Amino acid sequence: MTRNESSVRLPDSIVGYIANDLAVITGIIHLLLAPQFINFSQTLGTLFFLNGLGFLGGITLYLTNYWRRELYLVAAAYALITFTAFFVYGGFEGFLSAFYMRGSLNWNAVAAKTAEVLLIICSLYLYTNSK
Repeated sequence: MTRNESSVRLPDSIVGYIANDLAVITGIIHLLLAPQFINFSQTLGTLFFLNGLGFLGGITLYLTNYWRRELYLVAAAYALITFTAFFVYGGFEGFLSAFYMRGSLNWNAVAAKTAEVLLIICSLYLYTNSK
């Protein structure tokens, strides 16, 4: 790499920017919720913290020249695992009941899980449409 080359690479499509923003949204939500969850479950709070860092770390990698096409599949899998873990840990009693906490809609869960599903879609789209 020459002195004038940068290791930073911006997304080359609108879908790339959307995927980036979705990862930021779910990553920040997980980081903000980690201290709340650590109060009643150290394991769950730690997992939230690590998950948030995982999304932000993925963004960091995505914005460099080290990103490769195959990593779109890793991003999709990571978001799918995070989405699925929400229901595995919270229980499968009812899909919609997982989005309620203390009788009211949990907007953090709705936003994070929506971002994750859309991130899966964007990542798969980017994988199929990149060289």
